[in-house]
Amino acid sequence: MGALDFQVDLEDIKFILFEQLNVDEQLSKIPRYADFDRDTYEATLDEAARLAREVLSPINGPGDRQGCTLDDDGNVTTPKGFQEAWSTMAEGGWFAMNAPAEVGGIGLPGVINVAATEMFAGAAMAFWMYPGLTGAAARVIHRYFDPERKDAIATKLFTGEWAGTMCLTEAGAGSDVGENRCKATPQGDGTYLLEGEKIFISGGDSDLAENIVHLVLARTPGAPNGTKGLSLFVVPKFWFDADLAVGERNGAHVVGIEHKMGINGSATCTLALGAKIPCRGWLLGEEFAGIKYMFTMMNEARIGVGLQGVAISGAAYEYALAYAKERLQGSHVKNFRDPDAPRVPILAHADVRRNLMTMKVLTETMRSMLYRLAHRHDVVENTDDEALKTKYEGRIDLLVPVLKAHCTDRGFDVAVTGVQVLGGYGFIGEYPVEQLVRDGKIMSIYEGTNGIQALDLLGRKMRVRGGQLFMEWMQDGLKECAMAKADGFEAEASAVEKAINHIGATAMHLGQVGMGGNMEGTLLQATPFLEMFGTVHLGLEAIQQARVAKRVMERDGESRHLKGKISNLRFYVGNILPKAVAIGKIIQSGDETCLEAGIFGE
Repeated sequence: MGALDFQVDLEDIKFILFEQLNVDEQLSKIPRYADFDRDTYEATLDEAARLAREVLSPINGPGDRQGCTLDDDGNVTTPKGFQEAWSTMAEGGWFAMNAPAEVGGIGLPGVINVAATEMFAGAAMAFWMYPGLTGAAARVIHRYFDPERKDAIATKLFTGEWAGTMCLTEAGAGSDVGENRCKATPQGDGTYLLEGEKIFISGGDSDLAENIVHLVLARTPGAPNGTKGLSLFVVPKFWFDADLAVGERNGAHVVGIEHKMGINGSATCTLALGAKIPCRGWLLGEEFAGIKYMFTMMNEARIGVGLQGVAISGAAYEYALAYAKERLQGSHVKNFRDPDAPRVPILAHADVRRNLMTMKVLTETMRSMLYRLAHRHDVVENTDDEALKTKYEGRIDLLVPVLKAHCTDRGFDVAVTGVQVLGGYGFIGEYPVEQLVRDGKIMSIYEGTNGIQALDLLGRKMRVRGGQLFMEWMQDGLKECAMAKADGFEAEASAVEKAINHIGATAMHLGQVGMGGNMEGTLLQATPFLEMFGTVHLGLEAIQQARVAKRVMERDGESRHLKGKISNLRFYVGNILPKAVAIGKIIQSGDETCLEAGIFGE
């Protein structure tokens, strides 16, 4: 067999966007998007798929093997081909698809940006981290920085002339951002002198752009402890004047590149501030508001990581499917006693088909969840309907930790299953799936580990307005089941309905445990509860996709893809959904053995 080519499932992407979510019709009602139509969106997606296949995918494997290098002055060289890919994508406006036109953007809806970015991240996750972080930095600057300079700097970032980073983590602090000790001392001229060290800074340096703008969390003199004392600073690699002309080197130097399990083409750096020469920066917004500014972007960031889970999952499934169709091994089970029986593609073997079906169903339901949240975010940002805005904001807040954690965990699982489908060839670098496993593991760790997402869901989101967000989700889910029954999916809808009621009972059980004073026992079950929640929610996505597919078939006739949606639902209900019920029973058993003192020699 030859090498496997990166593929994009445009049919499924367009089905979700235009049949399931009707984004073209829905977004046309928003003045900001009135000039866009389905033809524009489809042309954008088609071109994005081409670029993912022809520009990004070819640099993915070589970039992983080559990695990044660092010189003595703290300058990073990215793998061969990254500069050319950066230029191509920047010139096409792909870094600023959903940014406003006044800062160099195209102004497309965020959901179209998400769909295109899924393709880009699936093709070359390590490369796409550079523009991803640059866009995040641009949005923070555009929203909160000095009004006289914010548009010009954001434009430099959105157009790819400059790059950006987010510098939060410090040694010894990790996810406990409040432990950060980086110092920022005012100089009396509007600038601050920064001193300290940041670690795990993705894209901390590169040769992709003329300048790099770091957003750095630091403490001013007399700042209170914890997150309330953190301020955010704009710290460029090269100082620039009022016209944004780049000048002298600033004292933000990379002193090391992490040697990682994956995403080797992405420079994960240790950044020393003020260690070699003075490091200057500007305060962004108000003092002590740094964590607030960062958290305004947190939902977007966590949706972005959930996107990576979907992207890795989709790439792994397409690679595994292509391999299974071509790889000849063994005879069909019907002829297993005949040594002369013809060899068949491994797609003919039952266990391989089970693995592939699991990969397919998880990928397509996760993609549906991702696009739905992105679409709702577009509506929230633009609607004048306050009731709809409030409902969608609540649903996004409730589901973002589920999207981030469940889709990255399952995305990683799908990549691992892809290795299994390829067998021994999956374990070697000749084929791309082993890289997906290595690249994808980071997804469950950054932007708040998945354990932190679970604590956020159970400890915060489930308690908002006395549990109203969760109750509204349950009510909408039960309505979806009722509609599915009316559409002829009686057995499948009844199974999902049972699972929804079971998660409601499980949530009530955990609430009673917590109210009884055993908060540790409640939080012990946070991760299992999130997995249960994610499993049930993807069941709802499978139901809606099947309902929509049936409607489209009645209109346009049958197709492999549409029939597959109905098969997806049957498979999900029969093979994946029962795990939610099992997890609920485990949670309600109340086992707390791991909390007993002395088990680990402490």
